[in-house]
Amino acid sequence: MNQLVFVENGQAVTDSLTVSDVFGKDHDKVMRDIIVQIKKLNEAGEIDFSTANFVGSTYTSRGRSYEKFNLTEDAFTLIAMSYITVDAMKFKVKFIQEFKKMKEHLNGPKVLSEKEQLMASMKLSLETAEEMTIIKNDIQQIKHQVSEELTLNHGQQQALHHEIKKRVEMIKNDFDKLSKRELYSQIHSHLRRAFSAPKYLFVKRKDYEEAISWVRSWRPLI
Repeated sequence: MNQLVFVENGQAVTDSLTVSDVFGKDHDKVMRDIIVQIKKLNEAGEIDFSTANFVGSTYTSRGRSYEKFNLTEDAFTLIAMSYITVDAMKFKVKFIQEFKKMKEHLNGPKVLSEKEQLMASMKLSLETAEEMTIIKNDIQQIKHQVSEELTLNHGQQQALHHEIKKRVEMIKNDFDKLSKRELYSQIHSHLRRAFSAPKYLFVKRKDYEEAISWVRSWRPLI
């Protein structure tokens, strides 16, 4: 006995030759039964159903080409309805079981060939590399944003405050026309403008070294 159900265009089907062989009927009579069913379906307005489930095909025997039909499970069920002998019932059960197995096989996980596995692995590697590139770019962007937005930490604030005091003490005798209070007022005011900060505490962390150098060379306006 030939395989009862096979795959055609990704679909589980049997054919009129297999039905003829299994049920012990002449192929011409099976073809007649199929054509009768197709005609009835068309008369009932079920043309789409008949077209989808009864697919005309050919086979070769002794060097000649003959017509046959490929049948989906629904099409087979319609044809086999009239086959009601005890043996026919057994064969119908076998067909139903084979259709179920084949559909489970088609719907199950696909076993990849070595070439397909290699292609899948390469695709995964490329996708992973692309994702890593995106992640790295995101990290760089975040670092840049952090660098642009972070202000001085406590230690840097204290260091900058110390340099301001040190600078004022260093130059106060050279600018005796200005009081220490005026010197402090000017250096704080000039520092805020130079680094676009509302207070020296809010100087950007990335500008810390530059701010230290600026304070060390600052001179007041008289």
